[in-house]
Amino acid sequence: MTDIEYSSPSEIKAFQEERLRTAIDYLAAHSPYYKRMFAEQGIDPKSIQTLEDLTRLPFTEKRDLQLYNDDFLCCPKEKIVDYITTSGTLGEPVTFGCTDADLDRLAYNEEKSFACAGLRPGNILQLMTTIDKRFMAGLAYFLGIRKLGASIIRVGNGIPELQWDTIQRLHPDTIMCVPSFILRLIEYAEEHGIDYRNSSVRRIIGIGEGLRDQDFNLNLLGRRIKEKWDVDLFATYSSTEMGATFSECEYEQGGHVHPELIIVEIIGDDDRPVPDGEVGEIVITTLGVEAMPLLRFRTGDIAAKRTEQCQCGRWSYRLTPLVGRKNNMIKLKGTTLYPPAINDVLDNTDYVQNYIVYVRTSSAGTDQVDVCVGLKFQPPFDAIKDLKDRFRSRIRVAPNIELLAADEIQRRNFPAKSRKPIKFVDLR
Repeated sequence: MTDIEYSSPSEIKAFQEERLRTAIDYLAAHSPYYKRMFAEQGIDPKSIQTLEDLTRLPFTEKRDLQLYNDDFLCCPKEKIVDYITTSGTLGEPVTFGCTDADLDRLAYNEEKSFACAGLRPGNILQLMTTIDKRFMAGLAYFLGIRKLGASIIRVGNGIPELQWDTIQRLHPDTIMCVPSFILRLIEYAEEHGIDYRNSSVRRIIGIGEGLRDQDFNLNLLGRRIKEKWDVDLFATYSSTEMGATFSECEYEQGGHVHPELIIVEIIGDDDRPVPDGEVGEIVITTLGVEAMPLLRFRTGDIAAKRTEQCQCGRWSYRLTPLVGRKNNMIKLKGTTLYPPAINDVLDNTDYVQNYIVYVRTSSAGTDQVDVCVGLKFQPPFDAIKDLKDRFRSRIRVAPNIELLAADEIQRRNFPAKSRKPIKFVDLR
């Protein structure tokens, strides 16, 4: 069977519309939330036939998932075999249930994504993220590698000593982790005489942080990794809500969509679709989800859709690297920016050990950005002045900077119950 990603754009569109109609029929029959929505909006589900028809439907917001969580469930609870939670804007966790079919879908998604990044049976992937704590991603990666027929080593996050011990014992060719952790691995290797450049690792798949700018060139973090360690770098984008992954292929021109799993719209500030290639908010409709499918879900993430054929031969559209999150947009001294731009400067500064960024509303009602930094070592110059100069060079403006003990920053990065490092806190 031919992979739909290699079919023509018109064939992909027709394929997605057929799957959309199936998804709409399923929601109309099984979802308390969407049945209520169709009735309140006076929409006949049968009238949604094309991708363009989606614009007639209201968006699903993260707030809806929090306020009406149980109403999104489309199957009896006894069919749920795995529970996942993700926090949201109101601070209350959102619960997602997965049936056997949903776990099979996750495995299929990750199998395709890993294959897109070049993995095949016989490859060995070292997973440097948690598979517990109600976290979907780690489980999905495990299921995907298993379905692909490759091997996985579940080490978990952090602990550079254990990571290097595992690499030296089991010789993985691929590691998967948050990209900024690679710098800690390199630092540990250099301090302990580990010849990391000649290790078995030839590929790094990044999760949770960007490696490229909008033009697909490596960002500062990506360049810093590449300069130190000449391995193949692949960026991914995913979320619990969409249960799908956008993974780069070897041509590094954005994350490929899997058309059988998800429909993506890019909308502007007027909530209308923007032309292909323009930046806007990512809105997704899931396909083939049994327990908790979503219709026109606003992710809050900002990117663009690229529709020209990729050099790899796929016609499936791609997403550019994320610009940031819509709700996290900062207006600092007249300049619009997103947290990744701040992270990029700090991740590319050799004397910075760790950091956390706070955004507040100033007494004047404007955005105030405070960056707390832990130093790896004391440079022979004014670190605060140097950091401000680096920010002005990169993003034209400089935030407030405070130096704190690296241990204190570490404590703030990893609060109790956290599954991911916290580097950005919005207090507005």
